[in-house]
Amino acid sequence: MRTTPVRLAPPVAIAAVVTLGVLPPCAVADAPERVAVATAPRHERGAAAVHRIVLQGAVNVRDLGGYRTGLGRYVRHGRVFRADGLGKLTDTDVAKLSALHLRTVVDFRVPLEVRQDGADRLPAGLSATARPADDLGLYEKTMAAIATKDPAKQQELLGNGKAAELMRSIYRNFVTDDKNRESFARTLRDIADHERSPLLYHCTSGKDRTGWVSYLLLRAIGVPDRTATGDYLLSNELRAEADRATREALKKAGLMENPDLLVPLQEVRADYLRAALDQAEKDYGSLDGYLRQGLGLDTATLVRLHVQLVR
Repeated sequence: MRTTPVRLAPPVAIAAVVTLGVLPPCAVADAPERVAVATAPRHERGAAAVHRIVLQGAVNVRDLGGYRTGLGRYVRHGRVFRADGLGKLTDTDVAKLSALHLRTVVDFRVPLEVRQDGADRLPAGLSATARPADDLGLYEKTMAAIATKDPAKQQELLGNGKAAELMRSIYRNFVTDDKNRESFARTLRDIADHERSPLLYHCTSGKDRTGWVSYLLLRAIGVPDRTATGDYLLSNELRAEADRATREALKKAGLMENPDLLVPLQEVRADYLRAALDQAEKDYGSLDGYLRQGLGLDTATLVRLHVQLVR
């Protein structure tokens, strides 16, 4: 999808921030309690419920602990956290993060996202490690489409399956792009290092780059595919209210006549994940081949991941 550069006037810049679900805290403050989940049966969490970190300035923050492995053991709580953007956190939110005793925060956002949404707000003494993961210009393309304010142009750019195909291309790029593989590999190695944990990683919406790494991590330590996929898809439930509010705001502002064109960009879908997995199989023979050859994770690192995270 080709777009021309767009100079963002202030109202469009605000809308661009809203687009990907990064709403001001007041817009989502009531959402977390309504979706604090009891999703163990649906997502096969075993004995544990989803351990969600309820914040005002972010909606998709959770502990990856509690999932059951194929051998009947469980992922430890308090070791690895996944999140969406942390630039809009309130002081109360930052205090909640302090209680997690984080040692490492990894930010997968590209520089444009950081400039538009703001640097992470973190507890004193903690700074984010920037590991940009290429999303094929998704953020910029979305802003450019919105900035046209032209329903026909927006339909041309995002309609008729184009948005969903862009998402599948992004997921394939997670596998094929050298820098992406390095960002993901370094993060998994950090998780394997007990001196770097507890660790939190995030992107803008906490669903695609963050979702892919979470899926890889869970599978690497023996969590079944069905369960790891359930964790991936859970972002749709946790983000639903904020994403709906985003679309309504764009329509009310007169920026999009049909904001539902954004739904394929806001959601995670099983076929997006499958696009990455099919690419991993094509390039490396299997997911294990991708972990070992594509990401360069040796047996010792994979064993350390298991030791660190499985009880």
